Amino acid sequence: MNLDWLVIGGGIHGVHLSARLLGEGEVSRDRLCIVDPGVELLERWRTCSATTGMTHLRSAAVHHVDLDPWSLKRFAGKKRHWAPGLFRAPYERPALSLFNRHCERVIEDYGLAKLHVRDRALRCQVECDGVRVTLASGRELISQRLVLAIGAGDQPHWPAWAPREELRVQHIFAQQPTQWPRSPETVAVVGGGISAGQVALRLQEEGHDVHFISRHSLREHQFDSAPGWLGPKFMTGFQQEEDFDRRRALISRARFTGSMPPDVRRALSAQIASGDVHWHQATVQSLEDAAKRPTLRLSTDVRLKVDRVLLATGFAPHRPGGALIDDLITSASLPCASCGYPVVDTHLRWHPRVYVSGPLAELELGPAARNIAGARRAGDRLLGGLRRSTTPADPPRQMA
Repeated sequence: MNLDWLVIGGGIHGVHLSARLLGEGEVSRDRLCIVDPGVELLERWRTCSATTGMTHLRSAAVHHVDLDPWSLKRFAGKKRHWAPGLFRAPYERPALSLFNRHCERVIEDYGLAKLHVRDRALRCQVECDGVRVTLASGRELISQRLVLAIGAGDQPHWPAWAPREELRVQHIFAQQPTQWPRSPETVAVVGGGISAGQVALRLQEEGHDVHFISRHSLREHQFDSAPGWLGPKFMTGFQQEEDFDRRRALISRARFTGSMPPDVRRALSAQIASGDVHWHQATVQSLEDAAKRPTLRLSTDVRLKVDRVLLATGFAPHRPGGALIDDLITSASLPCASCGYPVVDTHLRWHPRVYVSGPLAELELGPAARNIAGARRAGDRLLGGLRRSTTPADPPRQMA
């Protein structure tokens, strides 16, 4: 199949960029495909958000997958008719159920489900007349342009002490669905950020005995980076920095890792104060009897025996995409910074035929590149480049 555009990744970024290409880029529906192994688009988003017990998004109502920033609020109807809890202050953060229904509407409006190729991309090769993508099924697609909308979902971070093949020790973002306890159990939740807090609250509400283990105090931040990173306040200086090692350092310092918004922190603190959630500010030194009844040895000399350990320890920091991206870099001699991430131009072109979004774009878009707002900014950059497509493509900048 010969295409004009092929998007690898059917998550928030892939769905939003596909809608932008169809709605603003004047791309024909029969010339675009979205490759993702999920049964449906946004499958990983729905699975992960449901697992955590998320009720409301961390981001504002203007951040979603449609084109118009006000689309979600219009979809919710007139404000006087909003049901209680449909949006939550501050920033009118939407309920997850509303956000997901809005996503379904966008997918329907742009016919994206019909463009979904349910397969996994194994190899990408830049050729003279396009990019050849080989799928796990053996099928090959050729496209004039490729968008790599790959997230970090395939690389959950596993602590060194945690075995990977025990049913009683699981990462909440593992590819296989978490074996959630069906009857009351003693459960240890390891992690200190929003997902760990949400999981602990969900477990407590469902009647489990919850132990919350975090290396640090409960860190409160409304967002995962300061709002100034979405505009010129911080991004002007970031864009002026030509050394990519320094850009990486700026990103690392800007991210509020292991933090949770005020409403989640308040709810968790209340459960800790009442004794309904047991909080251990400690690190896990080792794990014993993982196959039977796991026993965690903490840095506080506490030995904690539980029925199940759920890891909410986020994602590994290395470049996502694995062998798919490794081979593409080698075959097309694509530039990377010393951290391994792509060096792209202002329109997120890694190559005249290859664009990136999400984590792969963070050296250009900054610390917000991975989230929903980052998807929208990627769309702005990509479409801005298409509007200038009558001029020759700018080559990717070289590493400083």
